[in-house]
Amino acid sequence: MASEEAIETGVEREDLIDWPKKDKHRFLHAVYRVGDLDRTIKFYTECFGMKLLRKRDVPEEKYSNAFLGFGPEESNFAVELTYNYGVDKYDIGTGFGHFAIASEDVYKLVEDIRSKGGKITREPGPVKGGSTVIAFAQDPDGYIFELIQRGPTPEPLCQVMLRVGDLDRSIQFYEKACGMKLLRKSDNAAYKYTIAMLGYADEYETTVLELTYNYDVKEYTKGNAYAQVAISTEDVYKSAQAIDLVTKELGGKITRQPGPLPGINTKITSFLDPDGWKVVLVDNSDFLKELEK
Repeated sequence: MASEEAIETGVEREDLIDWPKKDKHRFLHAVYRVGDLDRTIKFYTECFGMKLLRKRDVPEEKYSNAFLGFGPEESNFAVELTYNYGVDKYDIGTGFGHFAIASEDVYKLVEDIRSKGGKITREPGPVKGGSTVIAFAQDPDGYIFELIQRGPTPEPLCQVMLRVGDLDRSIQFYEKACGMKLLRKSDNAAYKYTIAMLGYADEYETTVLELTYNYDVKEYTKGNAYAQVAISTEDVYKSAQAIDLVTKELGGKITRQPGPLPGINTKITSFLDPDGWKVVLVDNSDFLKELEK
């Protein structure tokens, strides 16, 4: 067990508990599966204005990847699209919510998306009960993107929204396991849901995790489309030990013990949160070396 290993290596329990808050974290990318890689790349670049950052084909494993975003991966969040040979459709499930893109002019962005054949599922306008202008668009695989009007930002790809069955438990989990900060929490009793924004910096400056609790809904289907979010760490081994302690308290489990990935040698560890959402922690220095190749 990780806690026993901590004793064996002389790492104090309190040090492990504090480690996630001291660690240097950054959201790296969200990973999900698509049915036609070139079609999605075309949609994201033409409709959303993303850039294709890199693309790779792994024929021996029968899949291809593409990374897209609004800035270089060294500093910005990205989406990692995965195409598995011969699979053209996936089930998104009921648990995954949306990604979000910040824009200075949502009305114009919606016009651009529509003119290129994109599907708008909510017309632009103020959010119910507020003044923020939003809209919703759907990509070719059915993933929803919330379009949020706000001023200039260094990170337009600004949210990953997931639904959870116990919001307070999830907040505690991400604070303790990943060192995230609760940026804000708001309840909308009229529509019977509560949201929490968590991350590593102000939500107007960087990517955040938006957790949504719908009253009295404890479980959701995961489907097989959305995979995980990746976050950087300075030490995957110490992080795994800390996460192991948190899972014993709040639920979830480590699904991949820390160590290098075969072939590329990037060190990672992965785990599930109490709702079964997967997170991968990636050694930051290894990740930067990987980008240089």
